[in-house]
Amino acid sequence: MQDASHHEKGHVELHGVEDFAAMRRAGKLAAEVMDFITPYVVPGARTGDLDELCDKFTRDHGATSAPLGYRGYPRATCISPNHVVCHGIPGDKRLEDGDIVNIDITVLLDGWHGDTSRMFLVGDKIGVKARKLVDVTYECLMMGIEAVKPGATFGDIGHAIQTHAEAAGFSIVRDFCGHGVGKVFHTQPSVLHYGEAGKGDRILRGMFFTIEPMINAGRYDVKVLGDGWTAVTKDKSLSAQFEHMVGVTDSGAEIFTLSPKGWHRPPYD
Repeated sequence: MQDASHHEKGHVELHGVEDFAAMRRAGKLAAEVMDFITPYVVPGARTGDLDELCDKFTRDHGATSAPLGYRGYPRATCISPNHVVCHGIPGDKRLEDGDIVNIDITVLLDGWHGDTSRMFLVGDKIGVKARKLVDVTYECLMMGIEAVKPGATFGDIGHAIQTHAEAAGFSIVRDFCGHGVGKVFHTQPSVLHYGEAGKGDRILRGMFFTIEPMINAGRYDVKVLGDGWTAVTKDKSLSAQFEHMVGVTDSGAEIFTLSPKGWHRPPYD
C-alpha cells in the first residue's frame, strides 16, 4: 500500500504521549496477527485462506483490516511470494516448498493503524541466495531504524539501507517507500530506502512512520501487473521485504510492531 504517489499531502504531524500509547496497541495487534498466521505458512497453504485467517483474527480482536477496500483493494492482507515485490493479492495460489513470501498486515484499532510485514521461508528447500536475501533485507530494516533519531535526516535512513543492500550485491526498489502512519493509513513523510547521508528533511521527535525496504536479488526495476496492484521484479528475480512502524523518541526510534513471540526474522522456531 506504500506507493509514494498515493500518500496524502500536507504537513508532518507530531504526536504526544497518548498517541504513542494508541500506536503501541495498534502495532502490537498487527504483530500478534503476524505471530498467529506463522504456523499456517507451510507448503500447500492457499494464500486466500491465509488472508481469511488474518482477517478473522483481526476482527476477533476488535479491529478491522485496513487494506480491505482501500482504493478498491479486494483483500484484507497483501501476500507476495518470490518475485512479487509487494501488493500481491491473496487468492487461489498455493505456496510451494522453497518459496519465500512476504505477508503485509495493517489493522485499524480504535482509529489507529498498525502496519507491519515479515518474510517467511516456506518448507525446507530454501536456496542459499533466497536465504541470504531475506537475512540482508531484515538487516537493512534494522539498520534503517538505527539511523532514526531527532536531528538526523531521512537521507540517513536511506543511506544505511542502500549501503548494506548493495554491499551484499542486491538492489533497492525505487518505486515504493515507507510512509507516515497513524490515524491516516498513508501520509507524510515519505521514507525512501535509498539516499545520501545528511540529505533530506530532518527527523523530529513525535513523528510516526514505517520503514519497509524492498530488496531485489537482481535489478531494482519493477512493473505492476494488469490487476493494478501486484508489483513484480521486471527480471523475475526474487524480492524480499520487512516492515516496522516506529515513533521518534528523544533518543531514537520506538518500534511499535515487534513480535510478542520474538519472531523477528525466519526461521520462526
